[in-house]
Amino acid sequence: MVAPSACAHKLLSFFPFLLVLLDLQYEGVECGINADVDKHLEMGKKLLAAGQLADALSHFHSAIDGDPDNYLAYYRRATAYLAMGKSKAAIPDLSRVIELKPDFTSARLQRGQLLLKQGKLDEAEEDFKRVLNSNPSDQEEKEATSQLIKSDEIQRMRSQGMEAYNIKDYTTAESLLNVVLEVNNAFLLSFETCVWDAEIREVRAECYINQGEPGKAISDLKAASKLRSDNTAAFYKVSRIYYQLGDHEMSLSEIRECLKLDPDHKDCFSHYKQVKKLNKQIQTAEEFIQEGRYEDAIGKYGSVLKTEPNVPAYAALVQERLCHCYSKNQQPTEAIRECSEFLQREPNNVNVLKDRAEAYIQEEMYEEAIRDYETAQQSSENDKQIREGLEKAQRLLKQSQKRDYYKILGVKRNAKKQEIIKAYRKLAQQWHPDNFQDAEEKKRAEKKFIDIASAKEVLTDPEKRSRFDAGEDPLDPESQQGGGGSHFHRGWNQWQGFDPFGSTGPFNFKFHFN
Repeated sequence: MVAPSACAHKLLSFFPFLLVLLDLQYEGVECGINADVDKHLEMGKKLLAAGQLADALSHFHSAIDGDPDNYLAYYRRATAYLAMGKSKAAIPDLSRVIELKPDFTSARLQRGQLLLKQGKLDEAEEDFKRVLNSNPSDQEEKEATSQLIKSDEIQRMRSQGMEAYNIKDYTTAESLLNVVLEVNNAFLLSFETCVWDAEIREVRAECYINQGEPGKAISDLKAASKLRSDNTAAFYKVSRIYYQLGDHEMSLSEIRECLKLDPDHKDCFSHYKQVKKLNKQIQTAEEFIQEGRYEDAIGKYGSVLKTEPNVPAYAALVQERLCHCYSKNQQPTEAIRECSEFLQREPNNVNVLKDRAEAYIQEEMYEEAIRDYETAQQSSENDKQIREGLEKAQRLLKQSQKRDYYKILGVKRNAKKQEIIKAYRKLAQQWHPDNFQDAEEKKRAEKKFIDIASAKEVLTDPEKRSRFDAGEDPLDPESQQGGGGSHFHRGWNQWQGFDPFGSTGPFNFKFHFN
């Protein structure tokens, strides 16, 4: 079932159009108009009835140009403005109608209703009282009376709301000002209230700010900035709220609007310089990340903290991006530290969980990586990156329980090729079977030597190393997808006579000793 308040609000939205339809039936006193003006009025009236509002408005403009004292032309144009939703533009035309024809109660009643929506309650009440004193129709008398009653109630609630605001009772103030600004109580259910009152919207915005509801405050302040064309204060406040929320781009956009209205506005210009500098630093840092220049990005985000050390939103942003940069830059210790601190505040942040999981993999902490990917997956089930990362971590965990080429050579997963070769040479010399005479020791050394040689083959070959890093052992027939591949599981007989430091065999080295 549709709520009664919703129905009432929908009917109210059509009120200007009802006025238009009523007006089309209105036949006023004959006006002394020439044929061209009469033609424009008639054509405009037909177009208005057909819903061709822009064309109708054009004809009413022409009628007024032809006869600036024709009250009916102004009234028709006002009804067109109302039908187009340009109620503020209709008020001057209605005022001109009343000036030319003071007893035109329909125009005065409409102007009173528009003034009421603007929060100009005294002026609105004056119009309603004049309608009642000018021999109105039954319908006009009923409407004017109900509007007067409503205006008195709004005056009372507005006064109480301002009193509560002045004593910093923001909850009570907001509740009362809601009634003034919106259709939301039983008494005013069938009427529109002071929806265009910029001052009351700004006061309610302050109530929202003090109650920790910045989003609602922004909504009211943006409305206030449109209701008053020179409202620099509203743009400044909106920019400050966005800034505190960490939305530097929206903050910059709003403060620019303030400076468009007043380039010399002291507060707006000062804030503009701060936001512009911060925004540029963040943009540059993100460009570095896109280019893979993670060290530069880390330095630039350090500058962000120096520019704005006091707003928590930017401290959180910097920590989140440092977590990402360290993870991508193969600095797992730093990444885990930054990510973990951030996750204490936002334990379900998907991006940070993914970055920390990647850092855990770099540190060979596969179980921890799996936990992070699984936590992230709960919030983002269809994320391909999470799914692939989780599968990789699971493969690596399984792999680590078997043969790990990095551990065999005693190097980290991010070791350079030169480090790998250096480790291989040292271990190959140490574990060459010719160094051992005892049969059991020789047998153990043979197995060790084969593992060392296998590790060297895999980790110095970019394609094989990439497959191994993805959780697949390129030398293990069981892990080959579809079979094939180069299998390195050879017996010691194949290595006999091989000198790892000579020029024969599959490995060729050149050494230069001082």
